[in-house]
Amino acid sequence: MERAIIFFDGVCNLCNASVQFVIKRDVKDHFRFSALQNEQAKEYLKEFKISPLNSNTILLLENGKLYTQSTAALRITRQLSGLWPLCYGLIVIPAFIRDAVYKTISKYRYKIWGRSETCMIPSPELKTKFL
Repeated sequence: MERAIIFFDGVCNLCNASVQFVIKRDVKDHFRFSALQNEQAKEYLKEFKISPLNSNTILLLENGKLYTQSTAALRITRQLSGLWPLCYGLIVIPAFIRDAVYKTISKYRYKIWGRSETCMIPSPELKTKFL
């Protein structure tokens, strides 16, 4: 089974909290994770001509296709346990509206949630979920 990869800003506290949120609800073990600052992220994203360090969005690589911003976030919710897959229904909202909200949150994420000096280090039991 090919697992989807979530690329996230490893120094963003909101992003790290989101990764922890997904890990707890990824009961099918669908996702793997990589900080955008990781060298492997650069290799994976090279073919999409995306510089991970200039990316202000979560990226989801799923079935060979790269999703960004609100589309990535909503596609992630489809795979989570509980009622979270219902959020995918928001995909009917035009992307320019969804992404405007996403970009606003992204713009202020450091001011509101702060940032770490270093990327998150996964615990030994979670290490297999990270590239």
